[in-house]
Amino acid sequence: MPSLPDYVCPVDGTRVATRSLAWCCPVCRGPLDLDFHPTPTPLKSLTGRVNSLWRYAESLPLGHPTASLGEGRTPLVTLNDHISAKLDFLLPTLSFKDRGAVLLAELALRLGPERVIADSSGNAGTAIAAYCARAGLDCTVYVPSGTSPKKLEQIRAHGARLEVVAGDREAAAAAARSAADAPGTFYASHVYNPYFLHGTKTYVHELWEDLGGRLPEVLVVPVGNGTLLLGAALALRELHSAGLIDRVPALYAVQAAAVAPLAAAWEAGASDLLAPAPVRPTYAEGIAIARPPRARQILAAVRAFGGGFLTVPEPAIAAAQRDLASRGLYVESTGVACWAAVRRGALGSRSAVVPLCGAGAKTGLAEAAD
Repeated sequence: MPSLPDYVCPVDGTRVATRSLAWCCPVCRGPLDLDFHPTPTPLKSLTGRVNSLWRYAESLPLGHPTASLGEGRTPLVTLNDHISAKLDFLLPTLSFKDRGAVLLAELALRLGPERVIADSSGNAGTAIAAYCARAGLDCTVYVPSGTSPKKLEQIRAHGARLEVVAGDREAAAAAARSAADAPGTFYASHVYNPYFLHGTKTYVHELWEDLGGRLPEVLVVPVGNGTLLLGAALALRELHSAGLIDRVPALYAVQAAAVAPLAAAWEAGASDLLAPAPVRPTYAEGIAIARPPRARQILAAVRAFGGGFLTVPEPAIAAAQRDLASRGLYVESTGVACWAAVRRGALGSRSAVVPLCGAGAKTGLAEAAD
């Protein structure tokens, strides 16, 4: 097996060998980071490379993919004079989670587990199921009982077993973590396993390339567990350290007002969660996370990149979904949260990019705004 970088705990520095199938720090049981500090290749060196996220091979901890579905290189389109959208709902399983899922599947192929498990509110589970199918890996996905039937159908279609857990997203995650320590199990956690973050960072590498070696003044991302935001932070640090950008964008995080524990901590000036948020019904089910395990890292990244938090009420989410649909973009209700947050001018005249993270066919249309 080619050499794999070690995991390292961001809290206590404990090092863990990647090939051990460990999924968390053995001391604090928290998520792991990766001891991997690549140097991205200059823009001119990308000419003629494969038209997928694997064109950024120097920045990825795994190479020579066998489970790829051609993920990455999604379009960038203009929404108004200042804001553009990256259409990540056009990835193979119709959500941005493919960026990280392909790296988890590739890692599992190298480790050779007996089984792969994952937990999800829908999109991550679908992506893991699809890439495990592509790789020929046995897969089980734990989901909360309220998961969209269309997402359940998609997971089943890829041949994964479903474990529907009574309760909310946190209950599904707890059930998966209980199963993750069984011998021969690879926990393909998009939250705990840092390979996923190194996949999502390609979102920023693509923006940088598409904009001719620069980035907008602001990046706006939806945050539940924070996997896209933390991946973006990795990419910004790598590009800046390599001298490939001379300034970094401000990083803004968006949460649904109904479930906004990170925004509440931010407003209080805290470095960690104040308390788990009550989980109220929200159209943005994909970011309704009461207790994100990487909360400290998310808050620190937003602070380090001079950003902030924006929250959106339910009527604004429904209205934003319909607004995008009227422009030809049918996006799931979670995936429109960033557009809902900024379309009325919250960022002033600064240039910005928002991700449209999931296809509308996954959830249908939200009820009309009041």
